[in-house]
Order: sequence, then structure tokens, then C-alpha cells
Amino acid sequence: MGAVLRAEPLWVETFTGLRMRQFDGLLKAVRERGGDGPRIGRPWCLPLADRVLLVAVYYRTNLTMRQLAPLFGVSPATVCRVIQRLGPVLAIEPVRRPADATDRLWIVDGTLIPVRDRQVGASSRNRRFSANVQVIIDAATKLVIATARPAPGNRADARVWRESGLAEHCRDVTVLGDGAYINTGLVVPHRKRPGRPLLAGEEADNAEHRKVRARVEHAFARMKNYKILRDCRQRGESLHHAVQAIARMHNLALTA
Repeated sequence: MGAVLRAEPLWVETFTGLRMRQFDGLLKAVRERGGDGPRIGRPWCLPLADRVLLVAVYYRTNLTMRQLAPLFGVSPATVCRVIQRLGPVLAIEPVRRPADATDRLWIVDGTLIPVRDRQVGASSRNRRFSANVQVIIDAATKLVIATARPAPGNRADARVWRESGLAEHCRDVTVLGDGAYINTGLVVPHRKRPGRPLLAGEEADNAEHRKVRARVEHAFARMKNYKILRDCRQRGESLHHAVQAIARMHNLALTA
């Protein structure tokens, strides 16, 4: 069976959002991480570039493996093995503390991702079984700094933040959060209390806070162009790997 999709500029730009030069850099990083596998045993029926594109198409379209198989001219079992092999390898680079940490401004927020795995998700306010994923972005560059492992969607953002371990990456960095992150050490908006309206200066602070914090919502919107983040059918660590891989491609697309 002939394949329809190949690692050519048209398909790469459509399904990854990357230019071929950026895609080649991604392939180089995947090879350095051992994504091409050991040179023993039966070789892959697809070259590495096509396998990376396959994973991107899976994340972008959320097609089933039976639907993806004829597009690449392989079996559904091969599609499954490729996704399981390359999903973790595409993960975003570990966070490194910036040299000018005191001058940086980061933004954190959580988003609900519908999941099918009952051990990962929980019934949430969006009336679906969802997982809460915390993401940190840089306010200046809009790049994703780090993502946390998914937590049940019925947990508050403040609790997920404390349990995620992301706070360790934010030492000496000013981090903005919304009103759900009260008492976490983050910069949050002023609260309205019964019988005590906000002062004019506090209203202005909140308006500026909302304006800056909106950038993380824009990042979520771009990441959710990958439809697997709208309904993840995978189980176990697959959602975590998908979020990290999508964050990496999101960062590469912004650094054109």
C-alpha cells in the first residue's frame, strides 16, 4: 500500500507548524536522544522523519491508529509502536534556571484536558472526565518553560501547583497566577471582599494583571490546535508525553 503522507514541506508545515529547517533541527535532537533506536533487529519500515511526522499527525488530528495506518502505508500495530517509542523522546527540554532569574516574569495556569483514563482524570467542572495540566510560560517570549504531570481535574489549581514540583523551577523568578493560586506565593490579583470595594489603584493593578496573564491563555489556545488535547484516548503517561511534545513544537514554531 502506497503512503499518502511523507516528511515533505507541505505536510510538515501543516501538521507540525514548523518550517523544514526547524523540523530538521527537531530530527537532529530526536537522534541525539536515541529516537532512531539501536541498529539491531528488524529495521523500522518508515524513516525517522516520517515517524516523527506520524506522531505529529496523531497529536494534531487525534485520528485513530486504524485511520492513520493507510495514510503512512503501515499497519495499525506499527503506528502504535511508533507513537509509544517517539512520544517521550519529543518531550520539551528540562527547565534550566535563567541567569537573569530576578528580571524574568513567568505565568502559570492550569487547563482541563478531557481524558478516557479514569485513573488519570476525574469528573470536573466542564462536566467531563478531565485532567488538570499546569503549564508555565515566559511572559516576554511566550515560550513554554515547563509542564506538570496531569492531575485529576477535580483538584484545585493551588493544590495541583503545590504537588507538581514546578515551584522548585521558579526560585527567584516572579510568577503570575490567577485568583485560584491564593496563598501559594505567586503574584495574584487583589480580591474583592464583602463590604470592601477595590481601590482605584487595585483596580488598575488587576487590569494590568489580566492583560499580562492572558498570554498563557493564548498559549493554551495554540497548543490545543493539537486535537489530542481536546479528547485524549491514550492511557497512563501518554497524555503527559503528548503535552510535553506539543510544548516543544509550540516553542520551535515561535522561535522562527
